[in-house]
Amino acid sequence: MRPSHRPAATAAAALALAGALAGCSLLGDDSDSGSGSGAARGSAGKVSVDRFDKPVAKATFDSPMVPGAKVDITIMGLRVRAKLATLTLQWTPHVPGSSGTPTPYRLNGEHGLDASLIDPVNLKRYVVVIDSAQNELESNDVTTNLPNERPTLTQHTFAAPPGNLKSIDVQLGLWPAFHDVPIER
Repeated sequence: MRPSHRPAATAAAALALAGALAGCSLLGDDSDSGSGSGAARGSAGKVSVDRFDKPVAKATFDSPMVPGAKVDITIMGLRVRAKLATLTLQWTPHVPGSSGTPTPYRLNGEHGLDASLIDPVNLKRYVVVIDSAQNELESNDVTTNLPNERPTLTQHTFAAPPGNLKSIDVQLGLWPAFHDVPIER
C-alpha cells in the first residue's frame, strides 16, 4: 500500500472496529447462540446485541419536571452474563409544552437516578459498577436526552446477584420500586 493511503486505511479500519464493538458484547462460547437470548452474529467474530421480545415490567409515573409531566418507564430486561447484570430500560417522556429536552435527571426532579437492584432475600442492595477509571457503567442520567413522546433505551450494569435468585426489585430515582423483576441468565 502506498504511504498516502495508510492514514485513510487506518481510519477506515478503526471506524469499522468501533462500529462492530459499539453496543455489543463478546460471547463466551458457541453455547450462547442457542440460548434464545436473541444473540446476533456479526461477520467480524462472535458478537451479540441484546434484543428484547417483550417488556418485563412497565409503569407510568408523574414527573416534577413541569406540571402535568409523566414518564413511562419500561424494564426491557435484566440479563446476567458472567459476573455482571445489565438492566435495560426504555423511557418515554410525556412533557407538555416546550420546556427543554427531558433527561432521566430532569424527569426525576433534578435528582440523580441512583439505579439499584434490591435483593429482598439476601438483604442486599446492588449499585452500578464503577470501572478502573472511576466511571459508572451506565447511561448518564444528566446528559442522556430522551426525546419527548419517543421511546429511548438506557442501560445500567451491576454485579450479578447470586445464581439462586430468580427475581429482584429495581429502584429508580424517587419513583416506587418495581418488584419481582425476573433475572435472565
